[in-house]
Formats: sequence, C-alpha cells, structure tokens
Amino acid sequence: MCLALRHVHARYGIHRDLKPDNIFLTNIGQVKLGDFGVSKIVEHTNAGTLTMAGTPLYMSPEMIKGEVKYSFPTDMWSLGCILYEMCSLKKAYVGDGDMM
Repeated sequence: MCLALRHVHARYGIHRDLKPDNIFLTNIGQVKLGDFGVSKIVEHTNAGTLTMAGTPLYMSPEMIKGEVKYSFPTDMWSLGCILYEMCSLKKAYVGDGDMM
C-alpha cells in the first residue's frame, strides 16, 4: 500500500479516497490500489486543493473542515487510518464529531 501511494504521489497525484474497499489483493499476493475516480493531479508538491472528496471515516481533518488546502499528507492520514484498522480491528474514528 505504501509503495502504491508513493508511486501515485511521485506523479503528483492525490488519491483522495483511500479506504479498505479501494485496496485489492491479487491471487499471487500483490497489493493493488484502485478507484481513482476522485483522485486529482496537482502541478507540484506544494500545490493543494479544497474540493471535498472521499469517505468520511478515512478523511483527514483538514479535508473535513475545508479550511485549508490539503495535499499529499491527506492520503497519508487515510493510510494511517487503514493501518490502524488492520492492527486493532477497529475504526480509527467512528464519526462522533471529535475531529470537527
């Protein structure tokens, strides 16, 4: 998952909807990242965007609040939520409004 995200970010892409449903395991054990329907290409690493897109359980606070431009770190937040969920078998946030 980390290498797939690195590949996307190296090409100035932001996935914006990382979640377990968009991570696939092939029959030979390869991990694939999919569903780039709301992804965005930015012009450079300092560029950002304000458009809200993605799944709330895995959205970064800056994306949810819509107050500041977000960029590559928003995907890292989502990846962290997924890794937390894989290790603990619980969602990182259950949507009770703590982040807002």
